[in-house]
Amino acid sequence: MEIGQKNHKCVGNTSMFENALEEFSHAAEKIKIDSDVLEMLTQPKRAIEFSIPVKMDSGKIKVFIGYRIQFNNLLGPMKGGIRFHPKVCADEVEALAFLMTWKCAISDIPFGGAKGGIVVDPKELSKSELEALSRGYMAAVAPFIGPKTDIPAPDINTNAQIMAWMSDEYNKIAGQNEPAAITGKPIVLGGSLGRDTATGQGGIFALLEVAKVIDLPGKTVAIQGFGNAGSNFAEILEKEGKFKIVAVSDSKGGIYDPDGLDISELIRHKKTTGRVSRFNNSQEITGEELLELDVDVLVPAALENQITKENADKIKAKLIIELANGPTTFEADEILFKNGNIVVPDIFANSGGVIVSYFEWVQNNTRHYWSAEEVHEKLREKMTCNFKRLFEYSEKHNISFRTSAYIQAIEKMIEAVKLK
Repeated sequence: MEIGQKNHKCVGNTSMFENALEEFSHAAEKIKIDSDVLEMLTQPKRAIEFSIPVKMDSGKIKVFIGYRIQFNNLLGPMKGGIRFHPKVCADEVEALAFLMTWKCAISDIPFGGAKGGIVVDPKELSKSELEALSRGYMAAVAPFIGPKTDIPAPDINTNAQIMAWMSDEYNKIAGQNEPAAITGKPIVLGGSLGRDTATGQGGIFALLEVAKVIDLPGKTVAIQGFGNAGSNFAEILEKEGKFKIVAVSDSKGGIYDPDGLDISELIRHKKTTGRVSRFNNSQEITGEELLELDVDVLVPAALENQITKENADKIKAKLIIELANGPTTFEADEILFKNGNIVVPDIFANSGGVIVSYFEWVQNNTRHYWSAEEVHEKLREKMTCNFKRLFEYSEKHNISFRTSAYIQAIEKMIEAVKLK
């Protein structure tokens, strides 16, 4: 029997949860929260760690470590994705569950925050091993989730197929069909049209709204991360025709072309080669170099803690759209605000995914399904309305978009606490 890796603290110097708490505390200090309420809002409701034994194709048993952190359900059932990654750890999952709490609050949807993950590199598994792992995860968390309790969804390295396996496993355990227990499912199993591109599309709506209130003369864009969110963002932005994407990177390297990249061709190249590098005549760069390019818009769409106090002063982009969760540390955020860089925070910028997950949940519960055009328009309305509140509050109080988002989310939660 082989034992999988167990990660409590993430590798690196910066705790993602501590960073999220710093951002939260910075906003909380401005509205003087009661200490009892503060304590309630910064502690998870439930933290689950468990082992998942999987019979590998070799016949041997390997045990993987899984997590599900359910942070807060003041506003409704908890909501959050499940990621499969070798660097998943308890600290990261707790931070992401914490961020989901505030993302749902600022998005004005009736959900609380949760998150899950497995310590695994899914690229090393066969399809049958991946299915067994996915079903094993669901078997472990099934007693704690459900359409009125906690609704999982895809995240890094998970997709509609994995959600289909998990949904099927949950239905077997529940003894009935419960499509609303999981979102991000295939369309034929109750998934929502527009869910697969929702995070990228929401980021586009965020960018277009910000572009109405600040001047972006060159409209050049660099995107760090070319997974689901980053590639969809790039593809949709190219079709908009108002911006020029000059740089893109993934985990294997990056490329730069001042004349602009052909995103449709780049997506085909990535599917064929598994990387964005070695594309046409573009210049090879690193993901770190991409962050410091002289562009109008920077889109961190990879992992957390990419913009830090070490490189924040080197960021030249006037506007930063955070498609990743937690890509900017608290210290870096302070430097960027002082330098005049405008950061559209993750809890708003990448909220398109959870908003359309909410739409899927509503459709599953009502058994009434919407067209792609209806989903697109409802998402646009949500993002536009949420940005208007974010912008007006930040202008009125001369604070960053991130602080504005946290304060409004916190005030909503405080009201819920008092009413209950």
